[in-house]
Amino acid sequence: MKNTGKKIVVGLIKGLLVAAVLVGIPAGWSYLSDNKIPNVRRTMDLYVYPDTAPEEVLASLDSVVARPKSVARAFKEHRVADYIKPGHYLVKQGQTSVYICRMLNNGWQTPVRLRIPSVRLKGSLAKSISRQMMVDSAAVAAALDDPELLGRFGFTPATAFSMFLPDTYEMYWTDPVDEIFARQKKAWDAFWTNDRLVKANRQGLSRLQVSILASIVRGESTMPSDYARIAGVYLNRLRKGMPLQADPTVAFLLNYETNRILKKDLKISSPYNTYINKGLPPGPINVPGKEYLEAVLNPDTASGYLFFCADPSFDGSHRFARTYSEHQKNARAFQNALNQRAK
Repeated sequence: MKNTGKKIVVGLIKGLLVAAVLVGIPAGWSYLSDNKIPNVRRTMDLYVYPDTAPEEVLASLDSVVARPKSVARAFKEHRVADYIKPGHYLVKQGQTSVYICRMLNNGWQTPVRLRIPSVRLKGSLAKSISRQMMVDSAAVAAALDDPELLGRFGFTPATAFSMFLPDTYEMYWTDPVDEIFARQKKAWDAFWTNDRLVKANRQGLSRLQVSILASIVRGESTMPSDYARIAGVYLNRLRKGMPLQADPTVAFLLNYETNRILKKDLKISSPYNTYINKGLPPGPINVPGKEYLEAVLNPDTASGYLFFCADPSFDGSHRFARTYSEHQKNARAFQNALNQRAK
């Protein structure tokens, strides 16, 4: 009887061991599969919006992971549905299922590259930012006209364009509008080195005035070789007390809704009409790039040019003149070329 009892006990122990092994092997594999063994086969950009469901995230990950069931299991175990945070995440090749969960739960975002373009309208700037960031274009547009918000950075709705420098900036995709503006203000301040401040002072201009004049040069030309000379023309006019008579400022007050400035447009009463007002307009008429700012800081004023018009070759360049009679000759040459082209 004693031997029989021992056999029974031994049998039970063996059975339990076998059961433990049978249960433990899958459990051990699941742990290794989720925690230790790389699961991501190729890198992908994952964007999670505030209303993105975990199921949608899992579905988007299916195409880049080797073991979708491992990710689903890890999502459940780590309660991703409860803790997932909006953001831009770089799911990298070689990451494990659990790492993905931790990344999403803790908001370990990868910055995006925000490109600020040179645009003419606030609406265009708002749409560009909205396309690249998790902000609504209407919210950006409203912020560009918000005196209180802009005042925190030293700008107004009229001068808001000055704060933006066309370039590419690293930011978190979920950064709100005020963070985006703060990043632009930081870049604006960094641009204004002591050397550039000295150059601005040499021209008798403030930082804002440099930006305003740069925006007019930007409105006049896309020919780099002409930027400094056009800036020189306007600076020479300012110093002589002449009106700038810059067509781009009139186009701005017309909201850029016309391709041709008419004589009647030159009579519109507006602080942006540089045909009837001397000096610079109240603010920039577009977002000028750094090359235009540099042209104003390093202008060609020594040539003494006071006039310019488009070159009759239609190559985008301009002809410059010191006297009005010389300018009329250049203008007639351009008009004749225009008439010939219209035939």
